[in-house]
Amino acid sequence: MDEPRRRWGTSPDPLEGDERPTVEGVVRELRRVPLTRLLGTALIILWAILFARYSWELPVSVGSDAKLHFPARSGEPLQTVPIATDAERALFDFRQATSERRNKIGQDSRIILIPYTQDTVQATEKRSPLDRAILARALANIDKMGAKSIGIDILIDQPQREDPQLLAVMKEMKTPVWLAYATRQSAGSEEILQWQQQFMNRWFATLAGSKVRPASVRLQPDSDNVLRRWPSPPPGLPPLLPIAVTGAPPDFSYTGSIDFRTSNGTDLFNKIPIDMYALPEVPALVADQVKGRIVLIGGDFPNLDQFESPASRLDKPTVSGLEAHATMAAQLLDRRLPRPAGPVSLWALAIIVVLCGAFTAMLDIRPWVGALLVLGQLILFGFAPFYFEWSGIDTYGLPAFGWLGGWALAYAATGAAVRALGSEQRRYAQSALGKYLPRDIAAQILRDPKKLSLTGEKRALYTLFTDIEGFTELSHRLPPERVATLLNAYLDGMSDIVLEHGGTIDKFVGDAVVAFWGAPIARDDDADRATAALLAMNRFTREFSATHNEPGAEFGRTRAGLHYGFAVVGNFGGEGRLSYTALGDAMNCAARLEGANKYLKSVALVSDEARSQTSFDVFRPMGRIILSGRATPVVVWEPVPDFDPAVRVKLVRLWEAFDQGDSSALDAIEQICLTHDKDAALSAFACRLREAGPGGAVRLKEK
Repeated sequence: MDEPRRRWGTSPDPLEGDERPTVEGVVRELRRVPLTRLLGTALIILWAILFARYSWELPVSVGSDAKLHFPARSGEPLQTVPIATDAERALFDFRQATSERRNKIGQDSRIILIPYTQDTVQATEKRSPLDRAILARALANIDKMGAKSIGIDILIDQPQREDPQLLAVMKEMKTPVWLAYATRQSAGSEEILQWQQQFMNRWFATLAGSKVRPASVRLQPDSDNVLRRWPSPPPGLPPLLPIAVTGAPPDFSYTGSIDFRTSNGTDLFNKIPIDMYALPEVPALVADQVKGRIVLIGGDFPNLDQFESPASRLDKPTVSGLEAHATMAAQLLDRRLPRPAGPVSLWALAIIVVLCGAFTAMLDIRPWVGALLVLGQLILFGFAPFYFEWSGIDTYGLPAFGWLGGWALAYAATGAAVRALGSEQRRYAQSALGKYLPRDIAAQILRDPKKLSLTGEKRALYTLFTDIEGFTELSHRLPPERVATLLNAYLDGMSDIVLEHGGTIDKFVGDAVVAFWGAPIARDDDADRATAALLAMNRFTREFSATHNEPGAEFGRTRAGLHYGFAVVGNFGGEGRLSYTALGDAMNCAARLEGANKYLKSVALVSDEARSQTSFDVFRPMGRIILSGRATPVVVWEPVPDFDPAVRVKLVRLWEAFDQGDSSALDAIEQICLTHDKDAALSAFACRLREAGPGGAVRLKEK
């Protein structure tokens, strides 16, 4: 069975009809949620916010200043979130790779790469350390060509026979030269030994006063060996090589993502092996290619110092460390240095995304509207990081997968809480409705509350009024607690009969029961249900009286009136209290019929309008009467299931004949009365016929 949903902060009881959200209503809803579930949901929402904020990486420590710091900015090992970090990296790589394709450019003429290649190693027969003689000759030639600056991505960390030649050239350089430098702290004590550190320091001390200065060549790939961001400068290192060769201030620092780009069918940077620049005739031939340009020298080997880039996920080749430095230098020259979202923005976005998921789960909307809303939010939050990236915003560290995951967690947790609360509300509402409505009607209303009209509407109803004869006197003879016990037991039994037969309990007025059939949901067999309920009440009240009678305090008969007619039914009342009830002539007529039993000596009276709708054939005529307060006569019938059917059929035929003007029919009716001398209602019927005459009606006296 589908569970009903409604807006938070509105009444859980459809009978009350209050659908306006209020602060009191929200508080009332929250109080109904078990504390453990409320705390559990709050913890999941909090966890969703943290996930939406930190899905890329976790805070690794809390410093003495009590502020969280992150490996992406501090150089510490990245503390990843399993699965989430891999997803974030993959999404970032795809964003940047697709952004590259939108920004294809030609070959960058500002930077020239002069690499050591496999052919260079084969020719010089030196791989590690690289041949310094060829480096010395190349530097001398490049210096004559008027290069803007030279960057050397080669660590001079151990002695070689060609060192005097290289030192001599470096001391005479007129072009600014930035030579790779590292420390044991930045590269690792296993990568650089103590004697190597001392050798580098002596080398730069020897070059003091020259144009050669140290530069950091440290790169910082993520743990999957993908180079995505500029390295954060640890203390003790000189400026990064791309910063130094471009002439940026030495204290310039940028830790955003590396803006990899692709060229239109050619290498992004012109590459000429160092062998060519070591030849003596080269300066005159290629001077125009070097003049005023940045020259980067380093190794370019297939299996050494190679990194994957975000585009590598799209089958692009890896990049060497030399190409990475050139890319960063070009990025710096172009001022393509987008700033990432700050901590405040990331927190705000995470909270907004999670709250969107939570509030969406609370919405009481049509399923297709809800599906479109969910799909729209997922598309929005999934597409937003791509839009930011394509718009020039650095999305490294932006938790795109975390947004979707946080949204989903909040939606699922809140939805579960709402469903649990809805289940509690449903049980509450069904319990409340079950006291007034039959189960099947209550279930239908819970599935579709609109069936319970929140305003008045005119409906055809079968209205039943019952009252205990002499109950007021009985209540004075018995102790109050005994009266309460008797009345509660009696009303329980009468209520069960109404509900078992599909009726709606309108109200209890002291010992009187008011019920109707035909609203809030009408059935084709409502007439038979109402009649069957009336007969069941007769049986129940006889048995109840026999069981609970006490000497001097007899429990009186229950009189009833059943009528079929139109009434206005719906919720009526004021701001603070509503009641689902029926108003109108049909209700008044049923009440008058119940009261007419006293005058007609009968137990139950059914109007001709109600009797004509039912398939039951258990009624004997009680003539035509004018009820108190009404001008139109009403034909009434008494249900007598234990009366001889043949005599009952004969009575109906005789009364119809008399009503048409056959006076002899009255004699026959009186003869039947003589054979049923203890039947007071039948005798009173004959007397009324003689009084009213054919086609006439007897006006009942006012009470």
